[in-house]
Amino acid sequence: MARNAEKAMTALARFRQAQLEEGKLKERRPFLASECNELPKAEKWRRQIIGEISKKVAQIQNAGLGEFRIRDLNDEINKLLREKGHWEVRIKELGGPDYGRIGPKMLDHEGKEVPGNRGYKYFGAAKDLPGVRELFEKEPLPPPRKTRAELMKAIDAEYYGYRDEDDGVLEPLEQEHEKKVIAEAVERWKVEKEAYLARDDKEEEEEEENIYAVNDNESDEENGTKTDGEDSQQKFIAHVPVPSQQEIEEALVRRKKMELLQKYASEALLAQSEEAKRLLGL
Repeated sequence: MARNAEKAMTALARFRQAQLEEGKLKERRPFLASECNELPKAEKWRRQIIGEISKKVAQIQNAGLGEFRIRDLNDEINKLLREKGHWEVRIKELGGPDYGRIGPKMLDHEGKEVPGNRGYKYFGAAKDLPGVRELFEKEPLPPPRKTRAELMKAIDAEYYGYRDEDDGVLEPLEQEHEKKVIAEAVERWKVEKEAYLARDDKEEEEEEENIYAVNDNESDEENGTKTDGEDSQQKFIAHVPVPSQQEIEEALVRRKKMELLQKYASEALLAQSEEAKRLLGL
């Protein structure tokens, strides 16, 4: 018994010693990539970050973790991705390969590129979270537009209304409406005819006396002459002087001259013209 206990203690002691030595030799990753000046160490930290990303991507595939845990894991993965990008830039500055160009793309378990929005990517169950699913739902494509030839194939006599009366519904409605319109037109015509006849009768009864008509006796007294054989004709008397055709033409010519003078002549010329007329007594 003592021998076995001694062996166990020896093994345990050696294991504890190895742990202590490993803890002493374990190096912590720098907070900033610019603090690292050795290319091998920069490669090492990049690989370490990739390992952490892989573990968290495997964890986020479980939809039973809950919405809050899934969101936290997705944030941590995006933070590690940004840190990996910083180390890749530092590796390029130290003379290493350009992983931003030759590195593999980030793919999901279906082999498709990880979807994202403005640089923020969603992994695993995070793509099915409320508010995230709508970001990646593609709108349905609009139906293809038909060509003119395809549209003309569907055009027949019914399109132009030649078969509207085949159903037997339109004709009775049209006949009923036609009878109604005819009856209304006849009634309106009768009312208008009665009103017209009543107006004619009233005008005949209340016909005004023609003030321009004069009797033969009055015309003879005013003119001082007698007319024979013209008793049946109606006479008219002009109570104001009526200008002749020549006087009207002269007045129109004078008016046209005055309009032309006012349009083209200057004020000085018009004043001289008025002065000349005044001196001549015109």
